[in-house]
Amino acid sequence: MDLMNLPILDIAQFTKTENIDGFYANDLETHLSNNWKIVSKAHKHNFYLSVFFIEGEGLHEIDFATYDIRPGSVFLLRPGQTHLWRFTQKGKGYIFFHSKEFYEAMYQHKNLSSFPFFFSTQNSPCIYLQEDQRAYMGQLFKTIVEEFQSEAILRKQKILNFIDLIYIELSRLVIKDSFQDLVSSKNNMMKLYEFENLIEEKFTTDKSAIAYAKMMNISAKHLNRICKKTLGKTTTDIILDRVFLEAKRLILYSGENLTEIAWGLGYTDYAHFSKLFKQRNGITPSAFQKEYLKKE
Repeated sequence: MDLMNLPILDIAQFTKTENIDGFYANDLETHLSNNWKIVSKAHKHNFYLSVFFIEGEGLHEIDFATYDIRPGSVFLLRPGQTHLWRFTQKGKGYIFFHSKEFYEAMYQHKNLSSFPFFFSTQNSPCIYLQEDQRAYMGQLFKTIVEEFQSEAILRKQKILNFIDLIYIELSRLVIKDSFQDLVSSKNNMMKLYEFENLIEEKFTTDKSAIAYAKMMNISAKHLNRICKKTLGKTTTDIILDRVFLEAKRLILYSGENLTEIAWGLGYTDYAHFSKLFKQRNGITPSAFQKEYLKKE
């Protein structure tokens, strides 16, 4: 199924050829002013996005969850997430994008999934900084923008070092005991990472916790234990979260009718699909579609 009405943005749309391949940075006010037509509507990216707000108010909708925009808020998005800005007061701050290859080419011993906000689709993409943390974080973001706009020697290396520092500092603010326990157990960490990747590949055809456990060569009980300890959800909840996130995207942006959407997600009985959707979202698929379109 194709989300034909949902643009997928590429870094090349924002950068000039003489800039650094796989990377873009700007002050937020200029970025929004230059690109408002393409960023004011729901869209996806094929890159990682980080934005820090010095000023601004409104709502940031990410995969149908809503977060307050306010001074000191930081948003970190993975490729493929759907998002939309709704400002009530103009945003000021800094923003940067990078591809997976841009970061991991230098840090070959590291993976972006080692940071909690990129590790799991279940982790929050939003961090609210305390007042005493904002000046330091703002300076880190500002340095990245200044380096990107300069022609200084080794600027790419400096930018990468500052990105890494931002991710480390933000990880320290949000890391929880459960995640620390997970990181300390490499096997559990790899299993959860494998599980979420398998879901991404197979959620339209496989929805059984037992099936995923079998693919991973572990017991369903053990997989459920990992999920509960680290993410606070059951294996089945995590699978169905992904299924119904895609359902929402398709309902709004695919142009297909609801029965076709249910079929494409592996539900041959639309009534069963609609019942499950309502159980998880408190609203039927058709009511969700009507309610959401009122906001547009």
